[in-house]
Amino acid sequence: MTRIGIVIGSTRPGRLAPQVAGWVHEVAARRADAAFELVDLAEFRLPLFDQAVPPAMGGTGGPGAQAWVRTVESFDGFVFVTPEYNSQLPAALKNAIDFVHAGWADKAAGIVAYGVAGGAGSTAQLRQLCGLLGLADVQAQVSLHLATDFEDFRVFAPAASRTHSLEDLLDRVVGWTTALAPLRRARTASPG
Repeated sequence: MTRIGIVIGSTRPGRLAPQVAGWVHEVAARRADAAFELVDLAEFRLPLFDQAVPPAMGGTGGPGAQAWVRTVESFDGFVFVTPEYNSQLPAALKNAIDFVHAGWADKAAGIVAYGVAGGAGSTAQLRQLCGLLGLADVQAQVSLHLATDFEDFRVFAPAASRTHSLEDLLDRVVGWTTALAPLRRARTASPG
């Protein structure tokens, strides 16, 4: 069965991302076309990118980085749940992305972002990274606003319409992930 990782893209204390990711997982769990699993970056405790040789050139990193790489490689697609810090992608998510190279290729990704401006800045940066890594980001996205989708800016309470947007995003992530499966199989079947 197709496996989709829901990546919690923030590691800071007091983060809102687990609430949003929990909602994504709850909606996704109703589906029968893929298996969805929460992946919390905070559990990997990745150091700030510390590899002398980058992954694109064969660098493997320490045990934590290797565990993260294996986790990414085990999934067929992703939904990134990302906040926006200063109109930018969180450093923890960018750092985690940098620890992996080939493991992102020929997979699909959707973006659920939140912030004062609905995560527009982090979404734009994440889309650019996806393109560079061969990760097909789907057009559908979910943009959540701190003022309207969170009570007192702390408790996630999305409008019902957000669920429809999320379902559309999940449809597309599963569809693209399935369509890219032959490319992933060909890549793993070819030596080197």
